[in-house]
Amino acid sequence: MKKLITIVLLLSITTIFAQNINLQRVEPPNWWTGMNNRHLQLMIYGKNISKTDVVINSEKATLKVVSKVQNPNYLFLDINIKKNATPGKFDILFNIKGKTKARYTYQLAQKPNRKRGFSQSDLIYLLMPDRFANGNPSNDFPSFEYLESLEKPDRNNPDGRHGGDIQGVINHLDYIKNLGITALWLNPTLENNNPSFSYHGYAITDFYKTDPRMGTNSDYKKLSDELHKNNMKLIMDMIFNHCSENHWWMKDLPSDDWVNTNKNFHTNYRGSTIMDSHASKSDYKKMTEGWFVSSMPDLNQHNPFLANYLIQNSIWWINYADLDGIRMDTYPYPFKDFMSDWAERVHHEFPDITLLGETWLHKVPYTAYFQANSSISGNYNSHLDCITDFPLYYATKAAFNEKEGWKEGLLRIYNIFAQDFLYAKPENNVIFLDNHDLDRYFSDMGKDLNKFKLGITVLLTARGIPVLYYGDEILKTGFEYQGHGHIRTDFPGGWKDDKLNAFTKEGRKEEQIYKTKHLISLKRLLITEK
Repeated sequence: MKKLITIVLLLSITTIFAQNINLQRVEPPNWWTGMNNRHLQLMIYGKNISKTDVVINSEKATLKVVSKVQNPNYLFLDINIKKNATPGKFDILFNIKGKTKARYTYQLAQKPNRKRGFSQSDLIYLLMPDRFANGNPSNDFPSFEYLESLEKPDRNNPDGRHGGDIQGVINHLDYIKNLGITALWLNPTLENNNPSFSYHGYAITDFYKTDPRMGTNSDYKKLSDELHKNNMKLIMDMIFNHCSENHWWMKDLPSDDWVNTNKNFHTNYRGSTIMDSHASKSDYKKMTEGWFVSSMPDLNQHNPFLANYLIQNSIWWINYADLDGIRMDTYPYPFKDFMSDWAERVHHEFPDITLLGETWLHKVPYTAYFQANSSISGNYNSHLDCITDFPLYYATKAAFNEKEGWKEGLLRIYNIFAQDFLYAKPENNVIFLDNHDLDRYFSDMGKDLNKFKLGITVLLTARGIPVLYYGDEILKTGFEYQGHGHIRTDFPGGWKDDKLNAFTKEGRKEEQIYKTKHLISLKRLLITEK
């Protein structure tokens, strides 16, 4: 009898537990009508959500498949948005024994349609928002919805938060435009709620939320709108290879295969293993499945639910923020078949958007392999419009610091251009003198202004899409070996208590003013010639 009572009590507890539904997340949080692909897969997260029966009764959408995974706190819903659906709302019900335990009202908007993309007629300005300008000091100490805000601003710490934000960028769009800039690329602005080094944005803790210290999703959309009013473009920086160990799902993973291996299994950073037919399986596995660093879990894009999640995230941000392009971080590190699917599906929805992949590779053939329609990649097509031209970067870095020789000096640059036949579209190569991971070019040139101007001349007259790193126009210095904080210093004048304001003519030195004029005149020449 006691055994029977115990079984009944256990069953009762299980039933009560199953009815304790706590719906926490629906991602994507909303969607659009008029999409070329009307299929939508929702990730549903909440305590015991898999114990429910999901119901959608709507003229706008039909529920096709409900998928359960290893973790009972997740569901994945395959939904079809009807062809004739109009913008509006529909309810998703989560029922137990016919009683609704949770409800989510899902919003559909009309897909925005306009011409997108960037090209070699553009001049891109890359900036790190935390180090550019603090336009809203009130968001320096926010509270997070799910986690405590771990890192507070400290401008005395070169590797800490400094307080720059999206509003700071908006406040200085006139300065950026007057440089001749036509497109803006911000390092990631999504939530990075980490105990340290959270300022750079590359350890994401929420793929759908702007970091509160940067502002809000609405602020990011406002930046996009302001850029478009000024006939400028917005490029969003994304990372699909990894996330932060503090990402909300890391404490309650959907399944064991959501991330690859473990933090003790590091990548070997050997991008050549991707195209090397002789590479060992172990080297290839380290490259594609090893963690970038021990605090950044390597995402397994061969999990079909995660793959859909990431691709839809790109499409969501394009629609929401009306993006002109995407820059994808660490492009060779995720599985290349997934990255090809990503680019193809994004282009299917937005044929004219420009997709740029960070291909940090030293050799021209390795880099050319990852460009769309490459003649040297065999049966593989990345569908990726643009690649980062690191081979040209290394040549330009060395060319003006050595004597002319058989392969030294300007011959380095020539030899890179001589290999352009390997690229499907060399004019789509994104070219640069430095960036947020590299030595400042003025420092590389030994602070020699004439050498620096030669590099700028190459940047603005060579084939490809030029990128100017913030602060180069005022001759910022710094070497990577000193620490990343030294190549990502604050723009003078971006904070109220700054003694100098380089956003104004009066706040710049004579050589900085000359260089700025030189930059603008070269850009105008470039556009005129085209």
